[in-house]
Amino acid sequence: MGRFVHPQKLAVVPAYNEAASVGTVVRKLQTHAPGYDILVVDDGSTDATSRIADEAGARVLRLPFNLGIGGAVQAGFRYALDNGYDYVVQVDGDGQHDPREIRRLEDAMARERVDMVCGSRFLTKDHKYPAPVSRRTGIHLFAFLLSRFVGQRVSDPTSGFRLYNRRGISVFARDYPHDYPEVEAVLMVHWHRLRMCEEPVRMLTRNGGVSSINGSGKSAYYMAKVLLAISVGVARRRHGVEPGDEAPVAAAHGI
Repeated sequence: MGRFVHPQKLAVVPAYNEAASVGTVVRKLQTHAPGYDILVVDDGSTDATSRIADEAGARVLRLPFNLGIGGAVQAGFRYALDNGYDYVVQVDGDGQHDPREIRRLEDAMARERVDMVCGSRFLTKDHKYPAPVSRRTGIHLFAFLLSRFVGQRVSDPTSGFRLYNRRGISVFARDYPHDYPEVEAVLMVHWHRLRMCEEPVRMLTRNGGVSSINGSGKSAYYMAKVLLAISVGVARRRHGVEPGDEAPVAAAHGI
């Protein structure tokens, strides 16, 4: 009988000018998700994000200039694929995601045997999340449209708190949407014939920094861009990963 090998797990933390929060995020991951290596992808920050992440004990991948959230996340997937990781959890650098909830995502992946689990702030019992009405309206509109397109309920398509197995890593390391990518990534999961589910999680308020879509003008621009991305995503189907490619290892490792 072969020796049991523990799965290799990586927390990818995309961060742009998150010096106020990234150190806390890294330390919480070390405490509440000790089985994960931590990679902070510094997306061309002009503050001390890289230094603080390094001092906190994370591995830091510093991009030479700002690529946007999509480019930063894809760099994390590329790193995971190149280094043989079995699982990636995406955790925002602003402190909104609670590392104690990662176990919930792992349990859901093992239970539902899926390739991606999205943490949903709208499936909790109180359904409360502090966000402007305009943003919540946009999220619910995207959720309605995506639910129709993919044939299953999607409640929180803009959540960046997600767990992926090896098949998900393989797909997104090669092709990941840029510029507000979370919604289109759900479409990609569908076109690539991967499976996903949502799991209720609580999300916190930002520890610091400023959201990239604050303000009514930016919110309207964000909605227009995402609706366009959905339209383009529906119109163009990508070549799918065939069943069995980069096969899931969840059953073997109990995750």
